[in-house]
Amino acid sequence: MGATNLDLLLINPSSRRQVYQSLGSELAAVENPVWAGLMATFCRLKGLSVEIIDAEAEELGPDAVADRVEYLRPVLAAVVVYGHQPSASTQIMTAAGAVCSAIKQRTREQRVLFVGGHVAALPERTLREEDADFVAAGEGLHTLVDLVAALKTPSPRLENVSGLWYRTDDGIRRTPDRPLVSDLDAEMPGIAWNLLPVARYRAHNWHCFGGLDRRPYAALYTTLGCPYHCSFCCIQAPFRSGERAAGLKQTVNSYRFWSPDRVIEQIDSLVERHGVRNLKIADEMFVLNRRHVLGLCDRLIERDYGLNIWAYARVDTVKEDMLDRLKAAGFNWLALGIEAGSGRVRADVDKDFGEDELHRAIEAVRRAGINVIGNYIFGLPEDDADTMQATLDLATDLNCEFANFYSAMAYPGSPLYERAVRQSVPLPARWTGFSQHARDCLPLPTRHLPAREVLRFRDQAFVRYFTNPPYLDMLRRRFGPETAAQVERMSSHRLERDLLTGKLAVPDVLLSVNDAESHRTPLVQLELTPA
Repeated sequence: MGATNLDLLLINPSSRRQVYQSLGSELAAVENPVWAGLMATFCRLKGLSVEIIDAEAEELGPDAVADRVEYLRPVLAAVVVYGHQPSASTQIMTAAGAVCSAIKQRTREQRVLFVGGHVAALPERTLREEDADFVAAGEGLHTLVDLVAALKTPSPRLENVSGLWYRTDDGIRRTPDRPLVSDLDAEMPGIAWNLLPVARYRAHNWHCFGGLDRRPYAALYTTLGCPYHCSFCCIQAPFRSGERAAGLKQTVNSYRFWSPDRVIEQIDSLVERHGVRNLKIADEMFVLNRRHVLGLCDRLIERDYGLNIWAYARVDTVKEDMLDRLKAAGFNWLALGIEAGSGRVRADVDKDFGEDELHRAIEAVRRAGINVIGNYIFGLPEDDADTMQATLDLATDLNCEFANFYSAMAYPGSPLYERAVRQSVPLPARWTGFSQHARDCLPLPTRHLPAREVLRFRDQAFVRYFTNPPYLDMLRRRFGPETAAQVERMSSHRLERDLLTGKLAVPDVLLSVNDAESHRTPLVQLELTPA
């Protein structure tokens, strides 16, 4: 007979094989579910008993998860729909739906809630399409606590639960939202590491170039949100309802901090209790607030743990006088959103910086001894054959220590998604199609190119970059011959793409310049010139 006294069970669904294909078995990271760990801490401090099932780390399919849920019999099972980064929320929704269905088929009376970035962007649609009883409208922290309290009463008053979507005999209802949690230090001081299988997590292959052991590994937040407004980004989706409830203007993005003291407490525990040396600062924009960044750096330098850390930055937030302290603190990698080789294309998505500024930033980072991950996007709205080639040429010229090549996606919660829906642009039939590496990947078309040409260029560009002799020579000099050989093995993987083989039939439509124009404009044939 199962347990009967558990209030909340948080579930991180397993999606690696669907999302990454063959890359998931060895190359991709296995990352702790950051948001599930934060939710657990918040709810425990409110008096709830909490457990976490990390199906991704334990490689549990939907039926195995349903078995555990049936045994534990929590008051509420919450499927947490997040991923390695905000855009990964949508791509794991297929796996999340399968877990929910398995639970309901096994134990129909079990109450299930969806919470996460994707469902916050599409709460009503999620409730209509999935087997869940409830959907959280925003980040879900107060919703979890209020809903468990309501479900423990003989006659739950769901209308009193904040930020909730639920069904009634009259249709779908929603309740008012509450403002975002403001005092992160007090109410959500860190991740509930003791509920997670820390030994199972591993870093990305590139994070440990040079033969470093990829385990143990951990990811954590030091801030939440991002003050910028890139049109392809969906990071603010889970925060919007709480921002509105707090009275913030629609044009203002919330950006919240943990204090450096709270962050360092987590890192101390990870190092001392779990032996963690590989660390990801998961903030969408870490290198931004000087006082916050250097406050954490100073504490790390004082401890001298010998950490191997990576974090996100922007070209226009990297300041040369901060870099030596970042390096001394253990930051060996910074990921920069370079996005495109054309200034016109970058400006169209609110990434307006000059190429001279870009080169100066990368040179400064490298002078400090920090490696650069260049992030590039093919298929942004203004992209054509020449501008995508310019992006690949720029990537080859910069020759960063690693590069991520993405196709532009209309992620729910982003301005690009809203635009694609208005213009009736074909979107993936399944949520896995929003994954960059999935078989059914379907990126956005541009105003000049259909989706299949964008995807074809992206996949060929990946091979060109990672087999480029100057790049491999640089790897041998910096990290040794085994790292270069590892990258050659990585580039030998060929992703299966239904869009490119004809198994995925999608009309070749283009984005409109505006909603009034037809998007069925003449197509452009694309050739990939040598890098």
